[in-house]
Amino acid sequence: MEPDARYAVQMSGIVKTFGTFTALDHVDLTVRKGTVHAVLGENGAGKSTLMNVLYGLYQADEGQVFLNGEPASINNPTQAIAHGIGMVHQHFMLVDNFTVTQNIILGDETCKGAGILDMKKARERVCQIIEQYGLEVDPDAKIEDISVGMQQRVEILKALYRGADVLILDEPTAVLTPQEIERLIQIMRDLTAAGKTIIVITHKLKEIKASADTCTIIRRGCYVGEVEVAKVTEEELADMMVGHHVNLTVDKTPAQPGEAIFEIRDLHVKDERGIEAVKGLNLTVHAGEIVGLAGIDGNGQKELVEAITCLAKATGGKVMVRGAEIQNTSPRNVIDHKVSTIHEDRQKRGLVLPFTVAENAVLEKYRTPEFGARGVLDRAKMHEFTEQLIADYDIRPADCATKTAGGLSGGNQQKVIIAREVSNDPDVLIAVQPTRGLDVGAIEYVHKALVAERDRGTAILLISLELDEVMSVSDTISVIYDGAIAGTFKQGEVDENKLGLLMAGGEA
Repeated sequence: MEPDARYAVQMSGIVKTFGTFTALDHVDLTVRKGTVHAVLGENGAGKSTLMNVLYGLYQADEGQVFLNGEPASINNPTQAIAHGIGMVHQHFMLVDNFTVTQNIILGDETCKGAGILDMKKARERVCQIIEQYGLEVDPDAKIEDISVGMQQRVEILKALYRGADVLILDEPTAVLTPQEIERLIQIMRDLTAAGKTIIVITHKLKEIKASADTCTIIRRGCYVGEVEVAKVTEEELADMMVGHHVNLTVDKTPAQPGEAIFEIRDLHVKDERGIEAVKGLNLTVHAGEIVGLAGIDGNGQKELVEAITCLAKATGGKVMVRGAEIQNTSPRNVIDHKVSTIHEDRQKRGLVLPFTVAENAVLEKYRTPEFGARGVLDRAKMHEFTEQLIADYDIRPADCATKTAGGLSGGNQQKVIIAREVSNDPDVLIAVQPTRGLDVGAIEYVHKALVAERDRGTAILLISLELDEVMSVSDTISVIYDGAIAGTFKQGEVDENKLGLLMAGGEA
């Protein structure tokens, strides 16, 4: 690869290994200045590893990096920032009880002298950047009081404050609502119009089509190719990414619902501030039925799930499994009533990150005779069980049973959770954002798994911010708005516009 000043970033023949595992095998990347360039690949394909090499978090074993046509040696993030590279990670790195301004200047403080912070000057500079790029954030708000979309803008502001010309966004839409995604795409366009260059790590084909100019595809650590996004379809991108044809629609037969297994009656739940978030919610899920709960984030979904799983107390109402009340008992009692949960936050609720994948796989079964006879874990059985799950769910790398869960990519962490919960043979499955952070191949697999569980007779409650997912997977769709059900429809009875109106509090 010849150095070329027209390109903000050129990465040539990048190799990165971890022990015997080759994460990147001679991968190339060329990013033209002033464009949005997507890096597309399955979970574990090496997308984040490649960007971590560019940002200095990892050092490549082989290969070269050129910035603006000049060779660059980047051994740590400080050097990357000095070269004008900023990175917004998938899991935000913000201090919740600090203000927006305090988070932005943290580590790059403006001082008057004698080490005294000049907050007035720092705030003025922050406000100037907010206005310059139209990022619409209150500089004095605390992080804990603003939405996830706003928090992401703070991360972008942190990079711009440090003089970034190249912005790396790692799975930037994974936690955003449809409205926030539209706003982010507009922000990306505004930034490139102002001369910035953006690299987006993603697997969301619709958003690549909406935002990116060019796209580099990586598969299993190898470079597949670079395409102009306008000249390819979503299906073509999916096929290049996975290496075979992927069905982007959910293939399922009509549901054959049985008895009502899971019922919520007049449920009331308060949030952490003591304000009522779930307000008299009623919901029923039958055996062999997927009920999809559509809604904009912050309308009581989090508190509803916490009350179902007994992580929060209900102040009124009932949650019943086969007629038995489980509200205000214990998480163990919920599991004993054959309720499995795929939690939204895989790192806080779904996994114990320092534990191995095998230990996480049996978290809810370690007391059973199968794995823990006489209080001693049968590690041989535990590993045999985990290796089968790894094979069934294509969790990568394939030898990860003895590795810590924290060492897996976000998408593979999600696969571990889904594999564990489905293997519990539940009567009720609560699936909250089950495909968050997954690529199209894995999404297809998860949707098939949910439909297979439904066909086995499981009652499934699917809570998702992805309206397309709710509409394609569900047999029945309920809309949650302001802590209550705003409407319920059978699949095919309602369109996206009508659901969108109800989700926003309108009349359909």
